[in-house]
Amino acid sequence: MRPLVTVVDDDESIRESLPDLLMAFGFSARAFSSAEEFLTSDCFGTAGCLILDMAMPGMSGLELQRELDLRERHIPIVFITGSRNESVRDLAIERGAVDCLFKPFSESVLLAALNAAFH
Repeated sequence: MRPLVTVVDDDESIRESLPDLLMAFGFSARAFSSAEEFLTSDCFGTAGCLILDMAMPGMSGLELQRELDLRERHIPIVFITGSRNESVRDLAIERGAVDCLFKPFSESVLLAALNAAFH
């Protein structure tokens, strides 16, 4: 069975393209348009890794990371963001994220982050 990677991003183009790439890498993939949608999905209990946008309407990526900690659900997180704010990146990693990638990122950088998440 292939590990499930969930993508949570309000950007439709990311939700449409990233799952195809993840499947090409050998993962199962599901995409969600919001943190709230992910939290109420059947993937909440089965996700092996989360690719999570930092800035979304409603619950932000950092707020979802905190919510997962409160629920004691430890899912490796690879953040993605369009903002080049190093302090936010540092905060995410300090709170336990595997990595924080700045958009646009290369396939090889994403694959390296996913490999780190699963090892």
